[in-house]
Amino acid sequence: MKTYDWIVVGGGITGATLAYELIKIGLSVLLLEQHVTPENATRYSYGGLAYWSGTTPLTRQLCQEAIARYQILSQELDADIQLRELDLLLTISADSNPEAASAVYANCAVRPQLVSVQEACELEPLLNREAIAGALTVKHGHIHPDKTAQAYIQAFLRAGGEMQISQVLQVLKGGVQTNTGNYYSANVVVCTGGLSRQLLKSAGISIKVYFTHTEMIEIPPVNLRLHTLIMPANLQRFQLETASTQVDELWDELGNELVSPILDVGAVQFLDGSLRLGQISRVLTNPYAKVNSKESEKWLRTSIAQVLPALGNLPGTWHHCLVAFSKNRLPVIAAVPEFAGVYIFSGFSNPLVFVPPLAQRFAKFVTGKEDEVIMGLTEV
Repeated sequence: MKTYDWIVVGGGITGATLAYELIKIGLSVLLLEQHVTPENATRYSYGGLAYWSGTTPLTRQLCQEAIARYQILSQELDADIQLRELDLLLTISADSNPEAASAVYANCAVRPQLVSVQEACELEPLLNREAIAGALTVKHGHIHPDKTAQAYIQAFLRAGGEMQISQVLQVLKGGVQTNTGNYYSANVVVCTGGLSRQLLKSAGISIKVYFTHTEMIEIPPVNLRLHTLIMPANLQRFQLETASTQVDELWDELGNELVSPILDVGAVQFLDGSLRLGQISRVLTNPYAKVNSKESEKWLRTSIAQVLPALGNLPGTWHHCLVAFSKNRLPVIAAVPEFAGVYIFSGFSNPLVFVPPLAQRFAKFVTGKEDEVIMGLTEV
């Protein structure tokens, strides 16, 4: 059978971008995705590009590289990724102190501006003024995440890459085993987001990449207009992630619920008028755990209606996916120790911003170019 230079496992934004960058520099690449219609985190993402949020020299550098990358990406990929700029509103709950909420963002590359309840409602008329004590606002990039991933895949295929719809069952030395047969390569890179830990564990590899079960509601196109992208200033998801990674061994026991679930009320409207509302995050160590969709949807709708009353009861569909994260909010990009030719490229808390520049860097790095950024993300 044909042997490739690289097999990329996972067809979300991470795998699609990396496959494209590897084929672009002349390597032979096979991209494997288990679903014809993806049900991954990219598919249900808000599409936000938080260029402003870098708080360290590394994250600020990557944000700047991402800005430059996205400015030319539609032309390079020959596709409309719906790149635009939105006002982000970080809502401050009515029982919170606005100044304290603002202080959390003091170290951001662009610090969000604190605005009053009146000013927040002028920016977003759909807000319930009784539910907030104010808001923070900043200019926020935005793309259509699924269209962007598909644009990368189509560009990858035009450049000579190959893609198969196959579920990878196990990573092997020299390739992968799938439900449709074995594929062979000099190198394998795992870009399967929330499934990365489980997939590598089946090969006896332990990595510090984790996942939440994340739930949202997708609303088909409506005439009602949401003017901004809404998220809470106190984003509980990051606190949940930190609390859940204190004892790594607990993640190897299927069936654990390590912390209580949280709900961060957010909403975004795409250019076609469709909406995504969310999100609930649960830490269940079994990636295939089932949740009560009816109860979850009720919780979501009730919470959204408190902040954005006009949206809570719009007809839509509840969805669920896995969202990967790491212990320190930085991705894990590394060769797997004692397993030659196997790499991990996962754990992105801010994938739409960080993946494009890091995929470019990784592709150059594996062909021999030194890269201090990649070398700094190697903890597995």
